[in-house]
Formats: sequence, C-alpha cells, structure tokens
Amino acid sequence: MGDLEIRAAVADDVPAIVAMLADDPLGAQRESPDDLAPYLSALERLSADPNQRLVVAVREDRVVGTLQLTIVPGLSRRGATRSIVEGVRIHADERGSGLGTELIEWAIEESRLQGCQLVQLTSDKTRADAHRFYERLGFTASHTGFKLPL
Repeated sequence: MGDLEIRAAVADDVPAIVAMLADDPLGAQRESPDDLAPYLSALERLSADPNQRLVVAVREDRVVGTLQLTIVPGLSRRGATRSIVEGVRIHADERGSGLGTELIEWAIEESRLQGCQLVQLTSDKTRADAHRFYERLGFTASHTGFKLPL
C-alpha cells in the first residue's frame, strides 16, 4: 500500500482532516467542511503550543489519517506527565488496513519520548468498534468521562 509518513499537519492538510472528522454520524453533526476558517485558526493555535501535536498520516501524497496528541504535565501520580489522544480519524478507504494501529503506536511512542507515564483517551459511548480497537491495543476502560458543553 505504499510507505506511510506521519508528520505535523500544515494548513494544506486541513480540508482532508476536516473531511475525515465529518465522515461519520457524530462528526457530520458537529463539523463544517464548507467553512475552514475556524479550523485554520485552531491549527495556528495548536502549532504555536509546544504541548500539542496535530499529525497526519500520509500515503502516496494523500492524507489518510490524523490525530491530536496533547502532553499534560501534572502533579498527581507523583508528578506524572500524561498524554491525551484526541480526534483519531482514518480515511474510509484505509479502515481495516492497520493504519489506525500504526497511528496509535506512533502516539504511544511519542508519549514515551516526551516522558509520559500514561496515555489516555476518550471515545464516544456509541463507538463500539473503536472501543474494541483501543482494547486490542492494551487500553482499558477504567474511568467514566464527563463533558460540559459551553
């Protein structure tokens, strides 16, 4: 299937990233691929923050996956640094190819390199396939998550 490159996202990648974010029932309700301005503004903020890594997986000059990795220093767990994985998306043509595993393994290794002691993520309760995927990679559903829209 060609070599895979995982690299920092740039502005030219935003349309492909947003298309992947919108390509499921949940994303279709909350994303706006027709107006990229807020996404480009967010990319500027992410790029300026040394604790953020928005990456894309590229195969044959085509963006086929993405995720955001956030490094969070903390006091709990004896001053542990943790990472948070967000916005994991794989292009529909690539699902089931092992790309998701490669992308998460990249995030885990990058977390180790950043001195993290824990990698955490959340996944919507309705995403049963994603839950099985993360469990296969060694993640455990150890907590209940809460959100408060503002």
